[in-house]
Amino acid sequence: MTRTALAAIDAFLEQLRALQFADETRRVRGTFLAEYLEHAQNAEAAPLASLSAEELMELPRAHAWLEDAAAGRTRRRNTLSGPNARSAAATNRVRIITYNVFAEYLGSPWRLEVPPNVTGEHLDPDEAAQVVRRLAVERRGATAAVAVRTAAVAALVAETGRTVAELAPLYTDDVQLHHRPPRILLAAKLTHTLSPETARVLERWMRQRAGIIASSLQGTDPGHLWIPTQPGRPRGEQPTPPGLEAAAVRTLHSAHRRLVLDLLGRPVRPGALRTEQGP
Repeated sequence: MTRTALAAIDAFLEQLRALQFADETRRVRGTFLAEYLEHAQNAEAAPLASLSAEELMELPRAHAWLEDAAAGRTRRRNTLSGPNARSAAATNRVRIITYNVFAEYLGSPWRLEVPPNVTGEHLDPDEAAQVVRRLAVERRGATAAVAVRTAAVAALVAETGRTVAELAPLYTDDVQLHHRPPRILLAAKLTHTLSPETARVLERWMRQRAGIIASSLQGTDPGHLWIPTQPGRPRGEQPTPPGLEAAAVRTLHSAHRRLVLDLLGRPVRPGALRTEQGP
């Protein structure tokens, strides 16, 4: 039996939920697929249940949607540039990626060419996930501890939507990897469920961190989640051992910029991993 486009979208989003994709990823995918379906129905004055998934994915419909979206004609709310302002190129790029991911889920042969991300100001959810994975496995001249710490910070920025400054004060007790599902305690007693990928990279950092604490502080642990990986500036005659104080926000930012520049060939701020892009 041929699936309706609406049923296929619902099933796709449910699969993303079952696979524990980040909330932001599911929100972006759902927003743009709903926009695409509504555009197709309005163009043909078709009732909700009459358009099949296969019909929705036909390239002329996709091209018409993207053209209207780029011109701002699918916008639901005003902008600082007015209601008729063109859509940002980065936002339209996410629409194209969403179409391709959904097409792959359906087994459709159609794909749209993804334009390059030329600004470096934003990353779509897939790019953010790729950056985190590469940070976790590619040292690129950094020590393993710095690379894994940077990957863990980047994963939390991408998944929680919090800034590095907001995540910097966390303690190890805030990371509850043995909870089912794993979660992290944020400010104001808020909890955030962690995806399996983020939980794994945090677990790797916790192991690296434990080794640093064991060698530098002989087991005495102040509990800061993010700690320097090397001794700090001397206090008197002795350098500050790693772990005695929390890593400074500027230290976390500097490591991120250095590693991501080496990976991507362009600087990408940690905030770009938050993938917050409105339709």
